[in-house]
Amino acid sequence: MRRVVGHDPVRRRWLLAAAGGLVLGGCAAPPRIGVGPAGQAFERTGRFAVSVNYFGGRQEAVQGGFAWHDTARVLTLDLANPLGSTLARIRVTPGRAVLTRSDGSTESAPHPDALVEQVLGSPIPVAGLRDWLRGRSGDDPVSGLESDAEGRPTVFAQHGWRVQLSRYDALGPRLLQMNRNDANRTLSVRLVVDA
Repeated sequence: MRRVVGHDPVRRRWLLAAAGGLVLGGCAAPPRIGVGPAGQAFERTGRFAVSVNYFGGRQEAVQGGFAWHDTARVLTLDLANPLGSTLARIRVTPGRAVLTRSDGSTESAPHPDALVEQVLGSPIPVAGLRDWLRGRSGDDPVSGLESDAEGRPTVFAQHGWRVQLSRYDALGPRLLQMNRNDANRTLSVRLVVDA
């Protein structure tokens, strides 16, 4: 199992939370978030993996489980360590995004992408996942769009990310791979949705 490497504890915590915005590797997922009657929310659980490779050779990586609960008005994302213990919760409501860590400390911003940039120091499209997890590219412009035989998007670029969606079920893709090259690093986020 990979561990987060680096010396900045705030950055490490957020890399984990940013993973929350994002992704998967392979272990236990947290239990489903029990809010509201079944059928009113879009829910996905699974595993994530996030890795950052700096051009100087330094690497950071984190993996674990996630539970996604989206009512369209409120998005709640729980991130768990590989053993299933919740590490952080991200709650997004109109005009506000709040990250709560397992120790009770919080950070907030007006938008989930701004929250990630504030904590991690780089933009990560947490908001894009609301569409991508459903197998949609959303309203913002995309380039290089490719689709499968059923017209579902499989590859596209959006907001500086190369997004690959595959293994579709009735709700959307069960495998999401997102990659980005910045000036001094490459970022990779992988989400695997439970069957």
